[in-house]
Amino acid sequence: MTDPNQPPAAARPTRAQQRRRTESRILGAARQLFAERGYDRTTIRAVAAAAGVDAGLVMHYFRSKDELFAHAAKLPPDDFPTGAPQEVAEALLASLGKRLAAEPVASLAVLRSMLTHSEAAAGFREAAGQRLEQMQSVIPAADAELRAGLVSAIITGVIIERYLVRVGRLADAPPESIIDLLRPCFQALTGAPTPPTSSP
Repeated sequence: MTDPNQPPAAARPTRAQQRRRTESRILGAARQLFAERGYDRTTIRAVAAAAGVDAGLVMHYFRSKDELFAHAAKLPPDDFPTGAPQEVAEALLASLGKRLAAEPVASLAVLRSMLTHSEAAAGFREAAGQRLEQMQSVIPAADAELRAGLVSAIITGVIIERYLVRVGRLADAPPESIIDLLRPCFQALTGAPTPPTSSP
């Protein structure tokens, strides 16, 4: 006879739930390894070992290394700002600040792999192209495309230098210090009014 005061036993996970958990564990391990080693140096066996599963199970869920990479390195869509240039500049800086504090592993997997893996490069170009179109649509300038390209290049360069190259102070500088230094540049490129400088 069961005790009515005893909390009910947790229901056993269904097959579908078990599958989702296993798939999530494999993808998490793959993202981490692709980010650390790049595409070429990451093997299915290494992913399986990191996920605590058999290599055959990885291939059961993802039929090839290319397919595994495509899922692991899939980037979430950008929540791109709209509004006045000042708001756009601040939103871009806030987004970069979050990435400087903790860059998504999927993004690092793409950045580390794109120079040697054509699919990673294609995925990066597609995502970058979408961001450029979004940015230039809210920059009120005749040369909006060039300005958007410069903003994108700065963001990508800062992320690569901080996480992959890791040389100099940029690798461990506080995010707020980097953002403060970049603010005038982002304001100028997005067409946001800059505060007047005080005369000496």
